[in-house]
Amino acid sequence: MADSQKSLREHVVYLLKGEGAHATFDAAVEDFPASLRGQRVKDFPHTAWMLLEHLRLAQLDILDYSRNPKHSSPKWPEGYWPQQEAPPSDHAWQKSIAGFQSDLKTMQSLVANPETDLFAVLPGTDGHTVLREALLVADHNSYHIGQLVMLRKLLGKWES
Repeated sequence: MADSQKSLREHVVYLLKGEGAHATFDAAVEDFPASLRGQRVKDFPHTAWMLLEHLRLAQLDILDYSRNPKHSSPKWPEGYWPQQEAPPSDHAWQKSIAGFQSDLKTMQSLVANPETDLFAVLPGTDGHTVLREALLVADHNSYHIGQLVMLRKLLGKWES
């Protein structure tokens, strides 16, 4: 049987990868100086660590929501933002990056899988679909990756 959603799947996976008109996640975090990961900038609400962890936590929540009808989301906002402004260690920074990348690949695989009906209502939701959740991930990631890039620019550590 032909996959009538094949073209849509390809477009959404492309969007999830962050390619095209936006900087990618990998570019935004690549070689981010350890000394600046917890640095605040005047009139900017978050540090790089706060943004990185928020990206990871929110994406994981949406992914789990998409796969598990019994999923319970964390409390807002504390369940989606780290308590600390700086990562506790380089290992924590790297682990957060790896977690984000792994979960993003899982969402891409879910969307790319011809067995996934992008339009089927997810059990236990208010009419939400995998397509809706994938677009939410892409949109949310794009917004906060843009913030990460802007923060790097303000810190003088972004070469466009």
